[in-house]
Amino acid sequence: MGVLSPQFGSLVPSSTTQTLVSNYLNFNSGGANANDFAQQYLPEIYEAEVERYGNRTLAGFLRMVGAEMPMMSDQVIWSEQNRLHISYDNCAVSAVGVGLGNTITIPIGAGVVNTIFPNQTVVIMDPTNPAFTVKAIVATSGATAVPATGALTVIPYTRASVNVGAAIPTGIKIFVYGSEFQKGSTLGTASGQSVQPVLTTFSNKPIIIRDRYAVAGSDTAQIGWVEVAGEDGTSGYLWYLKAEGETRMRFEDYLEMSMIEGELASAAQATAIIGAVPSFAGLPAAGIAGSIGTEGLFSAINNGGNVLSGYAGSLQDFDSVLENLDSQGAIEENMLFLDRRTELLFDNMLAQQNSYGAGGTSYGVFENSEDMALNLGFSGFRRGSYDFYKTSWKYLNDASTRGGSSNFVNGDNIDGVLIPAGTSTVYDQLLGTNIRRPFLHVRYRASQADDRRMKSWLTGSVGGAQTSTLDAMEVNFLSERCLCVQARNNFVLFTA
Repeated sequence: MGVLSPQFGSLVPSSTTQTLVSNYLNFNSGGANANDFAQQYLPEIYEAEVERYGNRTLAGFLRMVGAEMPMMSDQVIWSEQNRLHISYDNCAVSAVGVGLGNTITIPIGAGVVNTIFPNQTVVIMDPTNPAFTVKAIVATSGATAVPATGALTVIPYTRASVNVGAAIPTGIKIFVYGSEFQKGSTLGTASGQSVQPVLTTFSNKPIIIRDRYAVAGSDTAQIGWVEVAGEDGTSGYLWYLKAEGETRMRFEDYLEMSMIEGELASAAQATAIIGAVPSFAGLPAAGIAGSIGTEGLFSAINNGGNVLSGYAGSLQDFDSVLENLDSQGAIEENMLFLDRRTELLFDNMLAQQNSYGAGGTSYGVFENSEDMALNLGFSGFRRGSYDFYKTSWKYLNDASTRGGSSNFVNGDNIDGVLIPAGTSTVYDQLLGTNIRRPFLHVRYRASQADDRRMKSWLTGSVGGAQTSTLDAMEVNFLSERCLCVQARNNFVLFTA
């Protein structure tokens, strides 16, 4: 028979009824017959994707421990109380005398002023030597001079000089515990001066977070054989729905991850960013410290919080955390968000303290009945006067973020974080009054004209949008926000 010309597709007519490579479709052979099946029989096709990673979203941490509130400025500022009592660290004994006493130098400057006056009684301690404690009365003080100096002359009550029987201590601590005056005395200008509280403020700035997903008009009408079933509830046989849904979920994760990992750029690095990143080209060439970036959770704890390095699961290490919390706000209820390795270290530590079962094994959820089942995990416990609620933090376990690497070893140096529960009282600059806020909360930009908490809009000419002649659908995402970490001295960061 004749040959059909031109030949469309991959079908070639045959004079006999038989199965030939030239007259049957093969969708699996590749090469010239890429549109054909490798065999004449239809394969068994699983239409749904296998969810081998489970729920891949990481957001939810800030929803559990904080709140979100609007703001209408480029900066959020809050004030926090200072300590009530007067104490100084890293002081030095600069002169030694007998009778007159010792001269102690307070490292004033950089926001530290001398507020110890004559006739006040002080305790002098050496942090490296617990046995070294001296109680003295202040004879003269540089606080009465103009300008004030950090020099104190103290006379011990029970010894001739501060360092009798020991070397001159360095890095000593001194604090006021009272005062002493004789009968009928008057409070002159050289003693008993008024101590004015110092305003301590913290601030943070929001950052603009953006993302976009685009799909051509033709692809929106193309049906696939794989059924879309995303974590956000999207379903169907349009593949672009999966990509658009994953872009949205990834952006929502970015909103939380930016608040956790954010850093404020130094002046030098802000200058470098302005010169290299296109969207910052309109800023002045000389960058200002803190003008780019935002302070995230980890950065805030490192800059004023508490850091426990190398926690190995011992009760002694954890008790050192409690001792440090006693010196801070002593907030009774706290939450522990840990990676899996550190969470198991806590479980092992607690199991060793449990008297039930051989070797301290816990059967807590089954009324401590060994015959019913084993419970090797603890969700909450009490130590001293503190309650702790422990949970696994997915962000620290996920391999694509700070989680384990290919050899199942923790991939980064952040093992967990301790966050106080409850609220703190702060002065709100916008409202002009004291208000209660969660220790950890997000502020997002919003006003009556625009709410930038989580914006999404369509552009193009596909999918309902009719904003341009572009034959595509563009899904845009934007948010402007920052994190407020209040009373950061009560937070603890666990590092490797």
